[in-house]
Amino acid sequence: MAVLVKNKVEKNIGKLPVEIVTTTPSNRITVIGLSLTNLTQLFVNVSILIEDDGSSVGYYLKDTILPAGTSLRAVSTGEKLVLAPSNKLSVQSSIDDSVDVIVSYVETA
Repeated sequence: MAVLVKNKVEKNIGKLPVEIVTTTPSNRITVIGLSLTNLTQLFVNVSILIEDDGSSVGYYLKDTILPAGTSLRAVSTGEKLVLAPSNKLSVQSSIDDSVDVIVSYVETA
């Protein structure tokens, strides 16, 4: 079984959900760090969505307030978020081009 530790950066996320990481039918991802940073001088609301293999979408976080110029650690310090095969993790914001996301994860295949 191959185990890979990876990081991914997505910049300038806005009102439309942006897919951050996706699993295939044959792998899993364990998110070990997930940070969101507000790039604006305004308050923004951020949401983290998880889609399962049956196309059901649920909120990991919904409309969480992120003050101007601050960061939020949505997954940190020993917490883990497991994405099963054929799952997607997406992020959206209430303002266009307002949030950067950095995710650290372990991928197993």
